[in-house]
Amino acid sequence: MGLNMTPLADVQEVAIRTSSKEIVIENPEVSVLDLSGIKIYQVAGGDVVEKTVERKTTIPEEDVQLVSQQANASLDEARAALEETNGDLAQAILLLSQR
Repeated sequence: MGLNMTPLADVQEVAIRTSSKEIVIENPEVSVLDLSGIKIYQVAGGDVVEKTVERKTTIPEEDVQLVSQQANASLDEARAALEETNGDLAQAILLLSQR
């Protein structure tokens, strides 16, 4: 079973992005572990900066048209409802139907 660990030189930052936040580790020490062909990156030390990220949902035009037709609403109303429901078609239609 082969295990090889080597440092990765001159790493300036490591970024981890999720759907709701971003973690940036500045000037970390990074090592690469190679375990029988599987690479594992180990990050240690450094300054950690964590921030919340609000990602805007991309609404396809087909979805806007479908919600507009199903809820008997204008395209602008359908787009606003889809944005409010983060692109959930069923929730957008229900929201418009209840107005």
